[in-house]
Amino acid sequence: MKQFHKILRKSLLFLLLFSGVWVSAQQVGAQSGAQVLVLSYNGAVLPGMARYIERGLNTVERQEMDAMVLILDTPGGAVDTTLEIVQAFQRSSAPVIVFVGPVGAQAASAGSIITLAAHAAGMAPQTVIGAATPVSGDGQDIGETMQRKIIEDLKAVARGLADRRGPEAVALAEAMIEEARAVNSNEALAVGFIDAIAVDVDDLLRQLDGLEVEVNGQPVTLQLADATQRPLALNFFESLMLVLANPLVISILMFIGAQGILAEITNPGSWVPGIVGVTCLILAFYGLGMLPANYLGLGLVALAFILFVAEAFTPTFGALAVGGVAALVLGLLMLFNSPGSPEFARISVPGAILVSLAGGSFFFFLAYKALQAQTRQSATGSEGLTGERGVVREPFTAVHPDAAEYRGMVLAAGELWEARAAEPLAKGEPVRIVNREDFTLYVERPTAVPAQAVDEKS
Repeated sequence: MKQFHKILRKSLLFLLLFSGVWVSAQQVGAQSGAQVLVLSYNGAVLPGMARYIERGLNTVERQEMDAMVLILDTPGGAVDTTLEIVQAFQRSSAPVIVFVGPVGAQAASAGSIITLAAHAAGMAPQTVIGAATPVSGDGQDIGETMQRKIIEDLKAVARGLADRRGPEAVALAEAMIEEARAVNSNEALAVGFIDAIAVDVDDLLRQLDGLEVEVNGQPVTLQLADATQRPLALNFFESLMLVLANPLVISILMFIGAQGILAEITNPGSWVPGIVGVTCLILAFYGLGMLPANYLGLGLVALAFILFVAEAFTPTFGALAVGGVAALVLGLLMLFNSPGSPEFARISVPGAILVSLAGGSFFFFLAYKALQAQTRQSATGSEGLTGERGVVREPFTAVHPDAAEYRGMVLAAGELWEARAAEPLAKGEPVRIVNREDFTLYVERPTAVPAQAVDEKS
């Protein structure tokens, strides 16, 4: 029996040692395999995207990963941000692969330049790339001379990026900028603009396995068929930057900011409305700085808020507020929807009207409350007590025999008051206050006692 236990212990020890060695070998094997960082971006090319890509490239370099894949679906965006991303790709110490996907995605306008700048590129079936003709930063039509300059600059950038892909790819890249040409994935592959058509990232990495690319002037052969993929999501700040670049969000933030500042001006001392208002305006202008905007529209928006504030301080029965709503609708539409503005930078007409009506309704409400306050009888001081009812607590007696004035005590507004009257009043009689001097009330017997008489215990 002892021999059996001894053999059993040795067997268990051997199994434990074997399991530890096997697990360690698996971990070493996993660590020695290729690793790819996968980013996914769906939206306009804006500073938040550039920050996201820069963080991804830093992660790849810091953790010595083999490549970075960017899954891209974009309608285009700012030229300066596009060039910033292109330069980040060129500085990368690891291959960058752009995959236009999933099915139905697009790499329009700036997206085509970003795809071209990658060391390798692929597209999903039924995707589109191209139409890279630029528009001005303020959304207006560009003058002929300036437009030609910008187009020629972008064509030069595109030629430099596409040169390694052959003359047909260069011609297509120039046509995308000069003629706003767009092509599907099959057409892009046919001229060598991309390297593969794949259904997903796994398929793309398998197809690109063995492809030689140039990274920082050095040839690198991609060996990514069995690479471990690690996703990298947008962080909070990057997501916030993209949310702030939404025209409707900017409009709402401007509206809340104006409300907060007005509330602080009319009721100073609390600080909270003022802080909220200033913060919202800062965020709104930050988002506005990321979009092509027409600043004449911003002037109309400012005029609208001036009219709203004037309505709140000098009620005109809504006339100024109506003008403010009209100016706000026109201002928002002009601010974001000028000719040439890209689709991602536009605000819908219903959205502009909704924000404007919400702003007008708020200031209509303020004007109504201000008018109420002006017409309401004062609730404090002499005016607040005049006309109120009370009840006699101590009978009114003559001040002296020859005087036509009587003095007693009255309960009114929950307090006992010394009171005077032109006639004697008995305890428990209801009275009406006609005036007040300091702590003395002047009362009279009401001509008609109200239905609910004030009893002595009230």
